[in-house]
Amino acid sequence: MPRRYWLFKSEPGSYSYDDLVRDGVAEWDGVRNFTARNYLRDEVQEGDGVLFYHSSVNPQAVVGTAVVSRAGYPDHTAWDANSDHPDPKSTREKPLWYMVDIRPDQRFTRPVTLPEMKRVPELKGMALLKLARLSVQPVSDAEWRTILGMGMGR
Repeated sequence: MPRRYWLFKSEPGSYSYDDLVRDGVAEWDGVRNFTARNYLRDEVQEGDGVLFYHSSVNPQAVVGTAVVSRAGYPDHTAWDANSDHPDPKSTREKPLWYMVDIRPDQRFTRPVTLPEMKRVPELKGMALLKLARLSVQPVSDAEWRTILGMGMGR
């Protein structure tokens, strides 16, 4: 199966790229949107590339890349009433929510901001610019290369 690319959003006050680098591997848990869940459950695979996007900050930006180190599996935080995102409708027998594991890959030499992305013609069809609220989004091969080049100063 060919490598695919994704954009994962995270609020840096909750979990930043620096946190990912510190941890080495992270469970990408707490996704509570069905479209994003379907991506995590059905499409995101080990080895896929991830653009790590800091949201809810000014400016919002892609700050680096990560790699999926474990494909989708049930999100156990939904079963934990003390977690930050419990869901009593999800059970071990019938999990409703899914997560993946990721590891850091490359920190960008400079963030690629949302306003900057909006000005790049090659990115005009990017899901981020159309489905702004979705926390897990597909990224095309061309979009990946464009943003990687921008972030690494190429």
